Amino acid sequence: MSFEIPDDRRYLESHEWAHRDGDAVRVGISDFAQDELGDVVFVELPDEGDEITAGEEFGVVESIKAVSDLYAPVGGEVTAINEELFDTPELVNDDPYGEGWMLEVELEDESDLDDLLSAEEYEDQIA
Repeated sequence: MSFEIPDDRRYLESHEWAHRDGDAVRVGISDFAQDELGDVVFVELPDEGDEITAGEEFGVVESIKAVSDLYAPVGGEVTAINEELFDTPELVNDDPYGEGWMLEVELEDESDLDDLLSAEEYEDQIA
């Protein structure tokens, strides 16, 4: 089975993605991750203004199969959360790189992005 892996993002080994847009970095989980989880039924996210640390947990995603921790691909202040996920968590399954995004972070350390996998490296990991 092949999965969508946009090459305009960077990835964590734990299947979260990071997409830089100006000073903000948008975060979500990969197509592979949502497929492995199955139907997402609940998403727990930090509040706007919270600080998250690269590589550490920032939330939880619950599906009909499992509950999984979410890990931050970058550190910094949470500047936005996708509140639509609280009412329609299935957006993570339907559009993991678009409407299913989870939060935006004001990047604290540019080098956090350098530590993430490229799309090609991530594809090799899940192959």
